[in-house]
Amino acid sequence: MSNQILVLDTNRKPLTPCTPGMARSLLKARKATVFRRYPFTIIITKEVQNTPQCLTLKLDPGSKVTGIALLKNDKLIWAAELTHRGSAIKHALLSRRQLRRARRNRKTRYRKARFLNRTRHEGWLAPSLQHRVDTIQTWVNRISRYAPVGSLVQELVRFDLQLMQNPEISGVEYQQGELQGYEVKEYLLNKFNRQCVYCGAKDTKLEVEHIHPRSKGGSDRVSNLALACHPCNQWKGNQDIKDFLSGKVDILKRVLAQSKVPLKDAAVVNATRWALFNALRTTGLPVSTGSGGKTKFNRTRLGLPKTHWLDAACVGDTPTLEVLTLQPLLIKSAGHGTRQMCGTNKFGFPIRHRTRVQIHKGFQTGDLVKATVTSGKKIGFYVGRVLCRATGSFDIATVTGRVTGISHKYCTPIHKKDGYNYSY
Repeated sequence: MSNQILVLDTNRKPLTPCTPGMARSLLKARKATVFRRYPFTIIITKEVQNTPQCLTLKLDPGSKVTGIALLKNDKLIWAAELTHRGSAIKHALLSRRQLRRARRNRKTRYRKARFLNRTRHEGWLAPSLQHRVDTIQTWVNRISRYAPVGSLVQELVRFDLQLMQNPEISGVEYQQGELQGYEVKEYLLNKFNRQCVYCGAKDTKLEVEHIHPRSKGGSDRVSNLALACHPCNQWKGNQDIKDFLSGKVDILKRVLAQSKVPLKDAAVVNATRWALFNALRTTGLPVSTGSGGKTKFNRTRLGLPKTHWLDAACVGDTPTLEVLTLQPLLIKSAGHGTRQMCGTNKFGFPIRHRTRVQIHKGFQTGDLVKATVTSGKKIGFYVGRVLCRATGSFDIATVTGRVTGISHKYCTPIHKKDGYNYSY
C-alpha cells in the first residue's frame, strides 16, 4: 500500500493519480516515461482533453515536521512528511554572529555605540521561522504542478469551546472551565515527550504529578507539574524531588530544567500559522482551516495512530477516511549548501579557499546517483547522494555508509539536487 503515482499528460497537465500497478503497465508498454523521481511522477505520451477530478491537499504544520496528505473523495491516496531545518538555520546564524562580533571587537574595540536605526518590515519572521513557511509553500506549489489540486485545508485555529458554551465567560473562569484538565494534560504530554520523567516509560498510562508536593507548599502552576507513570507516582508520594532523586543527579537536573522551559514548539506554530495561511492564499486556491482539537477528534474517532501524515489527513471536515497508502514519502530539508567565500577556523580566521565551481563532470554535490562499478576494489552497485570533486573521484553516501573513490564514469544521475533528501 504505497503512494499512488502522479500523472501528467504530454502537455504537462496534471491528471488524476493512478495506482502503482497501472503506472508499471504504462511504463512497460512505453505509453509513459518517468518525469520525476521525487515525488514519483510519470508523463504519458498523449494529450488528454477531459477535466481530471479535483483533489484536496491537507496540511498539518508542525514546528519540526509538517504532515501532507492528498485526498480523493475521502480516500487518502498520497502522503508525505516534511522535516524542517529551522534549528540548523538558527545554529548557523548564531555561529556567524559570534564570529562577526569577536572580529568586530578586535578591530573596533573602543567604538562608541550607535543608534540602532535598522527597522524590520511588517510581518517579519526570524529566518528559522520564515523557512517553515517557504518550504511548505514550495511543496504546495510543487504538488499542485503534478496533481489536480482543487482546494487546500490547513490546521490553523483552536476553537474556544468554553466561550461557545458560556458567552459571558471572562477572567479566571477560563482556567476553571471544563477543558482545564484536558488542555493541561495535552500541554504536559507535548512538553515531556509523552513519557515518564522519572523512569522514561512510554506507551503506558501517565498521571499528572506535582514536582514539589502540595503538602509542602507546591503550587498547581504548570511549571510545577510533570508526567509520571503510576508506579513512580506512588513511589514518590509527597517526597521532595531532591530526596526522591537523591542518587540520580542527572535525572534531577534534567527534570528541574525541563519544568521551567516553555513549550517552544507551540510558540513556533503560533508565530507562523497566519503567515502560512496568507502564503497559501497567494496560490489562488480556496483555503479552509480546521482546529487542532478537531484533528485529534477525527483521528481518535477513526481509530488511526498518531503520525504527522495521518494528522494531516484528519484536518478539517473528515466524516470518513479510507487509507490507501501506508508508505508516505519522507522529505527532509537539507538546504543548498553555503555561500561562504572562504573557510574559517574556530576563531573566525580564514584558513582555506572555497571554489565557486559547483558542477564537476556534469554532477553536483547532493545529486542522487546510481553507480555500477565493474572493476577495481569497489566492485558493486551503489545508490545514494554524491559528493563531487574536481578530480572526478566521487564519494557516494548510501544507506549502509559512505563509499569513497568512485569514478564519475560509473555514475548515472537519478534525481538532481533540489535542497531535499528523500526516503520512505
